[in-house]
Amino acid sequence: MALAIDGLTKRFESVQALDGVTFQVEPGEILGFLGANGAGKTTTMRIILGFLLPDAGTTTWKGRETRLWPRRTWGYMPEERGLYMRMPVIDQLVFFGSLYGLSRSEAREIALRWLARFRIAEHAHRRAESLSKGNQQKVQFIATVLHDPDVLLMDEPFVGLDPINVALLKDAFLELRDRGKTLVFSTHQLDQAEELCDSVAIIDHGKVVTTGSTREVKRSTGHQVVRVTTSTDGDLAWLRSLPHVTVTRPGRDFTELRVDAGTDPQAVLRAAMAQGGDVLRFEVADPSLEEVFVERVGELDVEEKRLAAPEVRS
Repeated sequence: MALAIDGLTKRFESVQALDGVTFQVEPGEILGFLGANGAGKTTTMRIILGFLLPDAGTTTWKGRETRLWPRRTWGYMPEERGLYMRMPVIDQLVFFGSLYGLSRSEAREIALRWLARFRIAEHAHRRAESLSKGNQQKVQFIATVLHDPDVLLMDEPFVGLDPINVALLKDAFLELRDRGKTLVFSTHQLDQAEELCDSVAIIDHGKVVTTGSTREVKRSTGHQVVRVTTSTDGDLAWLRSLPHVTVTRPGRDFTELRVDAGTDPQAVLRAAMAQGGDVLRFEVADPSLEEVFVERVGELDVEEKRLAAPEVRS
């Protein structure tokens, strides 16, 4: 049975943080929880974990209120790191494991295995404060999964990771999903969500504006994307006669077009063939999650764009 969030409402004085938030995540599924800063993502996670009580609505796991499940059911990775900076990495991982009922030897064995997997085994006896921010992020993730929770809730898990470490974390996500774990993570890096997520929920000002499988959400805009390359691509005059077709990305490799709902993308192909040159590429695709996000929520603000930009750190 699913992790079900139903009609969740929460107000902090004059601020309506959540307004009827509803979505669900099946076991063995990864859900991307997407929204601008302050949209309500962290508040939702904290209510699921029982850190906050809602004004209305319910959060259930397998039909039972989430706050009634044992703490080891959950793995929570907050955006703010919760490490003891002056404590050696392995010591604090063993300590965190003991909080969930693992013996010291069990916790140590599992922690060392994860440290090796994330290529930081040599840092096991170093203080957390001596590690790079990216390596601290990996230690934080290990603390989240050490006790083998059924559900993982993660706030911006990819922040501070370089491309190699992003790939390592993605592999861990997919392995956990394939083992039947339920994963929910928030991110501003929409390409990561599109690549990883089985489903998404987009939240704006405390309301879920769209949710469903990643494919369903991408198709919810109604329009399609066409990428076309012709031997005369420098001249796009042939496109001007096409109604409900907009050039969104002119380029040397291909021209990307938005084809509005109700317009047959094959009309683009017919026009390309009629203009006399060779058609070297023709592709019809769904909009990206970023396009859906911008359409439903609006563009990311300056701070969110900074967070979304990949940081190259070890």
